[in-house]
Amino acid sequence: MDVIVGIDTGTTATKAVAVGAAGEPRGLASVTYPLSVPAAGRAELDPGLLRDAAVHTLVEVARQARERGDRVVAVSLSAFLHGLVPLDPGGRPLGPLITWADGRAGAQSAALVAAGRAPALHARTGTPVHPMSPLAKLAWWHDTHPGTLRDTPRWGGVKELVLAALADAPFVVDLSAASGTGLYDIHQRRWDPEALEITGVRTAQLGEVVPTTEQFPLRRDVAAAAGLPDTIPVIVGATDGPLATLGVGATAPGVAAVSLGTSGALRTVVHAPTVDRAGRLFCYALTADRWVIGGAVNNAGSVVRWARRTFTGYPDADPPGGERLDIDRSEGGRADAGAPVAAGRGGVGEDLGDAALLVEAGGVPAGSEGLLCLPYLLGERAPWWRPGLRGAYLGLGREHGRAHLVRAAVEGVCQQLALVRDTVADEGIPVTEVRATGGAVASTLWVSVLAAALDLPVAVAGAREGTALGAGLLGWHALGALPDLDHAAALVGVGTPTRPDPDAAALYRRLRPLVERAALAVTEMHTELDTLARGSTVP
Repeated sequence: MDVIVGIDTGTTATKAVAVGAAGEPRGLASVTYPLSVPAAGRAELDPGLLRDAAVHTLVEVARQARERGDRVVAVSLSAFLHGLVPLDPGGRPLGPLITWADGRAGAQSAALVAAGRAPALHARTGTPVHPMSPLAKLAWWHDTHPGTLRDTPRWGGVKELVLAALADAPFVVDLSAASGTGLYDIHQRRWDPEALEITGVRTAQLGEVVPTTEQFPLRRDVAAAAGLPDTIPVIVGATDGPLATLGVGATAPGVAAVSLGTSGALRTVVHAPTVDRAGRLFCYALTADRWVIGGAVNNAGSVVRWARRTFTGYPDADPPGGERLDIDRSEGGRADAGAPVAAGRGGVGEDLGDAALLVEAGGVPAGSEGLLCLPYLLGERAPWWRPGLRGAYLGLGREHGRAHLVRAAVEGVCQQLALVRDTVADEGIPVTEVRATGGAVASTLWVSVLAAALDLPVAVAGAREGTALGAGLLGWHALGALPDLDHAAALVGVGTPTRPDPDAAALYRRLRPLVERAALAVTEMHTELDTLARGSTVP
């Protein structure tokens, strides 16, 4: 069988999938790497590790293809958005890659908002003005290291970095990645003059923008390492959000894709660049005539992982088979392995994995018996784009235990995604069906709460690696085998939809305005608390 290798470079791992022309995954490889947090507010990656991971996963999937008798006919790329890395003229990194999670550009982002420049920038570029964006990051370089900004030959993101490692290509960037920089006018299809003026970066330091279907030859050294002919093309591809949408087949009108991993997002496809009037949504390209509109939330599965670490004292991997281990207690000796835990009453020291915590939380009724969680442990993006926002529990009483706290956190995340959906609907873009993917959707609680919060049926995509699968599908589109991207819905399998519980849906609908009111009410307090926390010198 002929296959395309879709390679997805993510924040903590690179994954490659061999994809047949009918959308079937035929092989998988993955390489993980650490996210470096050398100081508060910083979040970086070693760009050399990302380059090496792309080559390694290609080599491994090509080996698997040979063993099956498959033939690799192309490579297609996906990359996460909002990274920034200085590059030499050959595309090699000159420093660490600053990720979307890095918050150093907060002052520059806030200054653009305060000056009233953010709405027009967002309207032209489709990217909210936020510390995550390369626009804000380059403005930070301009303010703090102007000589470095001026003298760096090239500035790029993850795609430019990985493309240079795999392909013999000029300095280019795909339309999808460009549309997520905050520097590119998605309507005029050019680098935005005002954004360039704000950052001090020159057009010559940025890549030439090419279609996401553009093809370049595979590097000879990479081809030799993978055992592939150097005549096969590398398709430049798109970015992770749009390709995750394609990878779950959410390309038809009315269908939205929801990603629930460490963070989360809700996206739907439109046929032209669309920016909402209130500036609450992003708009990024999949192809020249397919654009993804929606919003990302900073906090999803990470909130349950935080709850596990906080409420059980076990931050490491789940125990084998999900069983509890014998623990030495400070009072009362050792616990028996597998001893039952009463819902909501377990304490620190109990080895419960995420799955077990979610099962426990499933015993709590919808609404968490009056407990409301604002799950903003990492600030928040859509629909408010408030990097300084912090989390809170409201309505906490003695009757609430661990299970209530966990369920309220899941409900808080799903309510935030529902606010994104409501914002999409405000723009006259209806959503009638949801396809979900990501690690969290293995939990029935996550899926049932999401369905109720959205009041829509939620079908879980069958493919685990939806973004790399989307890269493969876009590759087949580039080669002409998938002329209509809407046909991806028929190629990607999904499970039986989970339908919303009517009573839970009605309750969440009544609660949702309280979420927004609560977040607005505590914003000023959270800003002051954050200032105090950063400036405190008390040991």
